[in-house]
Amino acid sequence: MTRIAAPATLLAGALLLTACGAAQETATEAAAPAAVPQQAVTDPLVLTYDGGLYVLDGQSLKLVKDIPLAGYNRVNPAGDARHVLVSTSTGFRVLDAASATLKDDEFKGAKPGHVVRHAGTTVLFADGTGEVTLFDPAELAAGLPKGEVYQAATAHHGVAIELENGELVVTLGTEEKRTGIAVLDKGRKEITRSEDCPGVHGEATARDEAVVLGCEDGVLLYKDGKISKIDSPDEYGRIGNQSGSDLSPVVLGDYKKDPDAELERPTQVSLIDTTTGTLKLVDLGTSYTFRSLARGPGGEALVLGTDGAVHVIDPAAGKVVRTVKVLDEWKEPLEWQRPRPNIFVRDQVVYVSDPAGKRLHAVDFPSGEVTGSVSLPQPPNELSGVVS
Repeated sequence: MTRIAAPATLLAGALLLTACGAAQETATEAAAPAAVPQQAVTDPLVLTYDGGLYVLDGQSLKLVKDIPLAGYNRVNPAGDARHVLVSTSTGFRVLDAASATLKDDEFKGAKPGHVVRHAGTTVLFADGTGEVTLFDPAELAAGLPKGEVYQAATAHHGVAIELENGELVVTLGTEEKRTGIAVLDKGRKEITRSEDCPGVHGEATARDEAVVLGCEDGVLLYKDGKISKIDSPDEYGRIGNQSGSDLSPVVLGDYKKDPDAELERPTQVSLIDTTTGTLKLVDLGTSYTFRSLARGPGGEALVLGTDGAVHVIDPAAGKVVRTVKVLDEWKEPLEWQRPRPNIFVRDQVVYVSDPAGKRLHAVDFPSGEVTGSVSLPQPPNELSGVVS
């Protein structure tokens, strides 16, 4: 294993730019303040595998701890500098990644789904109940935070995000059908809604707090207090996963256009311009998966292809400007829970997991060089880390 070099100087002159009910206070009580465990892991990374979690040092890539945890688990940044949320069968469990400690603290929730971080608030959506939990991630070190719980009218596979002004954007739907979004004020009174978004899924926020949510025929854009629809160029053009950046008005999305496919392996991605309200498709020449989308340190759109390369797109120009080869070619498995390569970006480093080789690689983004790699005992599945 090699150590990661210090972050390189940004590549000069290149790549500029450019996932209704009543509100109430949660009944969850905060645990008594406790001493914060000593930091043992620098820039923590967390990977899931069949039977547990790996906590790695983000600089050396050293495997610091192997934490057994049965079941199919998912991981997301909690929103502060030391914690990651682990979605288990019973809720969102708190992992102190900086001390490599899986805590007993858990936000209970049936079928825990999306985790969204924005404007200092982390929002959880429990698909099994429609319960939306909002909390300040800075309070996690002291125990399970007190927060707010909003109850959606019906349970569904949904997502929600709280904006800087306290408004809550939340999806609408049932277990059988998802239709759109509603926007609620700080008192959780509905301001506006749109039900012109079949199969609504995922969210991303662009520059100037423009919020994009995917539909089976385009996206919904919530900006400056208004909801608008941006249509796909195809009758069925599903955008279900998105990645945004505060540095860019353009949101990166996936794009599928075969409603009858058992598993569509798309080769086009979508770029949604929240300034002009337009959508553009970019052909990569290779397929990718829902874990392939990320944003670079300057707002660049990154897609990890099944050709083993990270494709770097200038979102303003709508063109691939370079590719960085990291892995051998790979094929997406039929079952979405099965391991496949993931991409995770933090500062100037792009991390790419390799389940087939049971490895994790670190790439210096400005130079495109693989600066570190580590072998793992088991094939990794999901990849995440702390992001404040």
